[in-house]
Amino acid sequence: MRVEQPPHLRRSAPLSSQRSREAEQPLVIIVDDDASVQEALSELILSAGFQHVCFSSTRELLDADVLDSAGCLILDVRMPGASGLDLQRHLAQSGNPKPVIFLTGHGDIPMTVQAMKAGAVDFLTKPVRDQTLLDAVIAGIAMDAARRAEAAVVKRNVERFETLTPREREVLHQVARGRLNKQIAFDLGISEVTVKLHRGNVM
Repeated sequence: MRVEQPPHLRRSAPLSSQRSREAEQPLVIIVDDDASVQEALSELILSAGFQHVCFSSTRELLDADVLDSAGCLILDVRMPGASGLDLQRHLAQSGNPKPVIFLTGHGDIPMTVQAMKAGAVDFLTKPVRDQTLLDAVIAGIAMDAARRAEAAVVKRNVERFETLTPREREVLHQVARGRLNKQIAFDLGISEVTVKLHRGNVM
């Protein structure tokens, strides 16, 4: 495994602030068994200012603790052991639909269709234009950021719901059905003023 950081992360800084900045940076994970491809991709990703890490196999990646990081994956399709498509399937089944960009020297239409149906950002054939790959990486990082933001909202809503009283949950359920305050008050046998108070707490 090889980890490299863009120049702006290499400057000396207090350790705590440096770690904080690194934690916020998306990580581009490169998995390819060809060392020369790893080197070329590393230089390209580094030139774009992204932090990245390289692995030579899907097993090596799975043994590392990086898949929960923000960012995306650049995967070779055919590698010794589990393939890139196998890894994509594994991530989806384990609840980690990390954005994947596939690279292959021998792609075919069925393989491309399979990857894209499973949610791949792109399926690119080597050699690939630098800008084409960078565009895919940027798209993958954006997709991951959107997914994480949505998950954070859901988490906050769940946490918020768990703090509500049983009555507040009843009111929330009625509001979700599109009921008016007067209707909610009648259904629950409470005053309209009380309904408004509960709505204020849950909204």
